[in-house]
Amino acid sequence: MIGRGPDNGKATHMLIAGNWKMNGQSAALAEIEALVGAFKSRPPAVDVLVCPPATLISRAVAKVDGAFAVGGQDCHPKVSGAFTGDISAEMLRDAGASWVIVGHSERRQYHAEADALVGSKAQAAWRAGLGAVICIGETEAERAAGREEEVVDRQLAASVPDGATAANTTVAYEPVWAIGTGRTPTRDEIARIHVHLRGALTKRFGVAGRGILILYGGSVNPGNAKEILATPEVGGALVGGASLKAADFLAIIEAAPA
Repeated sequence: MIGRGPDNGKATHMLIAGNWKMNGQSAALAEIEALVGAFKSRPPAVDVLVCPPATLISRAVAKVDGAFAVGGQDCHPKVSGAFTGDISAEMLRDAGASWVIVGHSERRQYHAEADALVGSKAQAAWRAGLGAVICIGETEAERAAGREEEVVDRQLAASVPDGATAANTTVAYEPVWAIGTGRTPTRDEIARIHVHLRGALTKRFGVAGRGILILYGGSVNPGNAKEILATPEVGGALVGGASLKAADFLAIIEAAPA
């Protein structure tokens, strides 16, 4: 899986992940083809994951042909059942996905997903043989109140199940107020939270906690990617809008230190 670390728990590569959200129909597969073409002539120095809408997963996997990983954007905790409109982790795996995003702030906000539910989705991902990208992050009001560390600690504790390793889990820190707004924290602010999260992961999981990648997400673009990706304890990026166009996504991938 992406981010599998050696015996010392350190991850071997950064991860640049693209979350297409509710964007993309058949024509968008041309962006997947453009990424594949670029990688044939210039292989990426980092791991790459693209999470398109569920309707495109199987077709994206066929076009990728192993050049990079394809994932889902959400999954239901159950294997199957009377859950109209939901998709299980097993269904994602069957479609060819290898990872799934869980706990994104938009799911937490618009679907009232609590930490415990996010944790159960992460466990479902593992059950199906998928890796889980588990999202956490504070709102603007929580940051203004100086509660950002308290919030991410709570989310980390309840959303990341026991048994997390670099092979099955990536944590994505996404301050809610920075997602899609064009606003980003300063490099020092990003570093402070990421260093704090690394300490929490190491305290809880020991050696395994040292290897779990911590991505930054929230208005990452070609203009700010190099600085963000050079920040201490930033193990990659979870990219939203800028991942929809291959040229922009490639620029972010190439901004990552090898």
